[in-house]
Amino acid sequence: MPVTAKLSRKFYETFGDEIATELVEWFNAVDATYRSELKEINELNFARFDAKLEQRLAQVDARMAQLEAKLEARMALFEARFERRLGEFERSMLRWMVGLWVPTAIAVIGLLLRR
Repeated sequence: MPVTAKLSRKFYETFGDEIATELVEWFNAVDATYRSELKEINELNFARFDAKLEQRLAQVDARMAQLEAKLEARMALFEARFERRLGEFERSMLRWMVGLWVPTAIAVIGLLLRR
């Protein structure tokens, strides 16, 4: 919304309506020129900002993809280690169970045969 320059009535009386009007028109023309230049500069700056933002977002996406790949690799390694240790634990528990139940079963069978 353009702002129209206005001068005081005394200025119009001193220099006349024609010169004052011409001066007001000149001020308005200069203002319009600066406004259009400022608009163009702002649009260029926004375009550069937008391009940089897109570039940085692409970099962040690439970093996130790398981090995701690293995390997936570490999780796969952790899962493999966990499964190996769980298998070892199961074998150990089976040995203990057999080690405890065989003597107990032998003792129970021995007691039953004694009768």
